[in-house]
Order: sequence, then structure tokens, then C-alpha cells
Amino acid sequence: MRGRIGSTAPRCGGGTAEVRLWSIHPSYLDARGLVALWREALLAQAVLLGRTKGYTRHPQLERFRESRAPVAAIAAYLRAVRDEAAARGYAFDVRRISRTRSRAVRPAVTRGQLAYEWEHLARKLARRDPARLAALRGVRAPRAHPLFRVVAGGVAAWERTDVRPGTIARR
Repeated sequence: MRGRIGSTAPRCGGGTAEVRLWSIHPSYLDARGLVALWREALLAQAVLLGRTKGYTRHPQLERFRESRAPVAAIAAYLRAVRDEAAARGYAFDVRRISRTRSRAVRPAVTRGQLAYEWEHLARKLARRDPARLAALRGVRAPRAHPLFRVVAGGVAAWERTDVRPGTIARR
């Protein structure tokens, strides 16, 4: 897997959305990124619950839809984001998270996807929070969001990028 944050990596293609459902641990995000993640994940939950007609084709929703329990998966994802926010002193409204739960919901994320997102985050932080980027430079292998279990493989097929799926970190 690519190493330290800020190292050279393929650039995002034109189709990559500015806001995303990160596979990396929410603790790496800056304040703006954490708030955006919360909003994006709440919207994803609304889609999975059938409460909105927009956003339904977002490629990052595929991994939740493929889960045995999609709503339970996004709810678990949101709880971890809320936990990170609480640790920072933010008050995200836990009542907005579905109460649906399932113990067996642990979608896979590949090491290549984590590496790709790590580089993507570095580019974002270089523009909007260079101090946060500097603080993360010593991280060699980013942790995954607590929902996901890490497996070998490259960039996910659903990722919108100019990187071919499977080309980063084939382990």
C-alpha cells in the first residue's frame, strides 16, 4: 500500500464527487470533512430507506446495497461518525440515525481503496487544512472506518477515478 499521506498518487478523475462516504477512519478528517461526511451519510440513509428520489445512483452506495442489511450498515456507519464527532465536542443528533441493527454487517474494504482515499484526503487537506495534513504525515497505513473489515485488493470498482480498479495495493 502507498505509504505516508501526501505522497504521489493517481489523481481523481472528473467524476469523483467532492463529498464522499469515506472508507478511512473518520478521525483523519478535518472539521469540514467530518460535518460533510455526517450530512452525506444521512442522505445515503434516506436513500436506503426509500425516503428520497435523488442520489440513488451514487456509486459509493453500492457497497451498502450489497450488504445483507443495507440500512443497518449505514446506521452503523453513522454511529461511528457520530462517535468521532462527540469525541471532538460536536453535537451530532443521534436521533437522526436509524435504529436498525445487525451484528453481521461488516462490508469489506480493500487496502487499495484505503490507499486511494488516503491520497484523495491528502489533496483535500493540502487545500483547506494544511496543518491537519502536516499532523497526519507520520501515518503509514490509515485505519479503516470501524464498519469495514480490510481485505487485500486494489481500488474498488465503484470508485470514480482514472485509476483502474485493482491497480493500487494488490495485497
